[in-house]
Amino acid sequence: MRYELKEIYCRPWLLNGLSSKLIESHYENNYGGALRRLNAITEQLESLDFKKAPANVVNGLKREELVALNSTLLHELYFASLGGEGKPKKPIADALANDFGSVDRWRQEFMAMANALRGGSGWVVLVYVPRDRRLINQYAADHTQSIAGGVPILALDMYEHAYHIDFGANATAYIDAFMRNVDWAAVAGRYEDATKVEPLRPLVQPEFGDLPGVRVEEVQAMLASGKPVQVIDVRPKHYVSRQQEIIEGIVWRDPDRVQEWIGELSKSDPVVTYCAYGFHIGCKTAIALRDAGFDAKYMIGGHSGWKAIGGPVLPRAE
Repeated sequence: MRYELKEIYCRPWLLNGLSSKLIESHYENNYGGALRRLNAITEQLESLDFKKAPANVVNGLKREELVALNSTLLHELYFASLGGEGKPKKPIADALANDFGSVDRWRQEFMAMANALRGGSGWVVLVYVPRDRRLINQYAADHTQSIAGGVPILALDMYEHAYHIDFGANATAYIDAFMRNVDWAAVAGRYEDATKVEPLRPLVQPEFGDLPGVRVEEVQAMLASGKPVQVIDVRPKHYVSRQQEIIEGIVWRDPDRVQEWIGELSKSDPVVTYCAYGFHIGCKTAIALRDAGFDAKYMIGGHSGWKAIGGPVLPRAE
């Protein structure tokens, strides 16, 4: 399987004290790098003969898979956490007060944990624990500790205390014995419960809810296959003049002058428009084209999404 890019929704140009340059770099290089690494690791695992693979290869790939997957998930949560006013309101304020004593107490602990990581690395994550029905602040060093958002349904303890008394150093025999004793009816019950846990609600743009979008991975595949598709860069003029780069093989068009260049398009081939992040400009241009009778969609994630998946860009000719 391939993991797909999630678009950025925090509107970088509106953030208070965080620059668009910082957010773009974080999204394209760190999040995008984790996503690309995760897909590369997934391909290696899918091609692996687990009966013959050396233990160090299996361990290394699965360890790196955990790091890359959690980095991807946590980065998606990070960007989804930005874009507000920084002041919790009901009902989350009540939940924080109930579980930490007060909102200020939660904030002090959360920020103290973040400050303790200065000069190092890791995450501070606000987590809900279903068993206890309460919130906690959790560290996640090296993107790990658990798969973010995962619900465990089967566990095998491979610390020596779990098998040494019976099996000594013969861990293989212990693993065989464990597998012979798995209560799969109980696992199935936990799986049934886990499937009832809904994923976190996706972020949406309600004003463009009915407008069809196409993922950056799909656009990349269309271009690579040679399928007839008209991909148009409609980032605002001030943005492209600052960044001076464009997707390889694509032409920029001024979104404020749609009626001047719309006649150059063919109504027999689909159109994909994209802006910086996949927000208003790309969507509004796609709507204008659809109103004129074109099969137009917007590219989810925009230019930054393209760069995050490693899509090629070139210096833009004036």
